[in-house]
Amino acid sequence: MLENWVVIPTCLPLVLRRCHACASERFRASGKFRVNANHKLIDAWLLALCTGCGDTVKLTVLERMNVRSVRPELLDRLHDNDRGLTAELLQDPVVRRRNRIALDWGNAWRLDTGGPDRPDREVIDVSVRFAAPIPVRPVRLIAEGCALSRAEVERLIAEGNVVSAVRLSGKLTGDFTFTLKR
Repeated sequence: MLENWVVIPTCLPLVLRRCHACASERFRASGKFRVNANHKLIDAWLLALCTGCGDTVKLTVLERMNVRSVRPELLDRLHDNDRGLTAELLQDPVVRRRNRIALDWGNAWRLDTGGPDRPDREVIDVSVRFAAPIPVRPVRLIAEGCALSRAEVERLIAEGNVVSAVRLSGKLTGDFTFTLKR
């Protein structure tokens, strides 16, 4: 029987970028946008607050774009300070590259295993789905979902008792399946 686990974001990730006012390197996305139009050109920024000093940084979303080339739905979402748009933009690789930022997903996600009961069968087939592209180590997911220590999961992988079509070392952001033999 195949079990389904889901990695779900619980809040917005922290933005990793150096603060100009203090030594902090973490910003919290405020979920608010600043939109500025000058004749036919428009700029839009996502505002983020430094976790150390509270200073505000503007992350560029739109830069000197013709107003007519921007979808009206996007403009409405920017003006409404849409939290969903904030999450979408933080995960957009173009926005991250343009602003030279990275994301810190620590404590911003949870694993939903479908219930409090832990599987106690000899062989467990699990499909892990990601609701958002959150980089997580599969060893951590397996340990948390099966109530094992990470060292125990590493030992099971080395013995060949945990098998998967994907590499289980490193971090993954996409769906995968694995089989655990006890």
